[in-house]
Amino acid sequence: MNASSVQSGLDRIDLRILRLLQTNGRLSNAELAQAVSVSPATCHRRTQRLFAEGYVSGVRAIIAPGKVRKGALVIVGVVLDRSTPESFTAFERAVARLDVVLDCHLVAGDFDYFLKIRVGDMEDFNRIHGERLIALPGVRQTRTFFVMKEVADNRELAF
Repeated sequence: MNASSVQSGLDRIDLRILRLLQTNGRLSNAELAQAVSVSPATCHRRTQRLFAEGYVSGVRAIIAPGKVRKGALVIVGVVLDRSTPESFTAFERAVARLDVVLDCHLVAGDFDYFLKIRVGDMEDFNRIHGERLIALPGVRQTRTFFVMKEVADNRELAF
């Protein structure tokens, strides 16, 4: 256990619970309790606390993109026409409403934001780009990167 985990109030059992849930969010409380060597009641209390304190923000299934016709991954670099708090806020509010955007990150460097988008194919992306992305407030330029191979995606956090 490192110093930051002690400071944050997590002990080795809490950390094991987090690691196990991250690997398999479908574990039952009984399975989780057995894996961390505590009673089911203790495990349930600890797990509820980890959720309540925000260490776990949710549990969801990871869908195979190709199975639902979203096999193409696209990264879009966005440059805004102004670098003001108001323009960033307007862009972020608008992009948060786009269901096609999986991730949006404010970055330093040549771009202001990187967007991660899953689409069916290039035609699908072209339609989304023309109808929705370039219509976002303040967008001056976009640069599109079609992912050729996904080497690591949605990996578990190391802690």
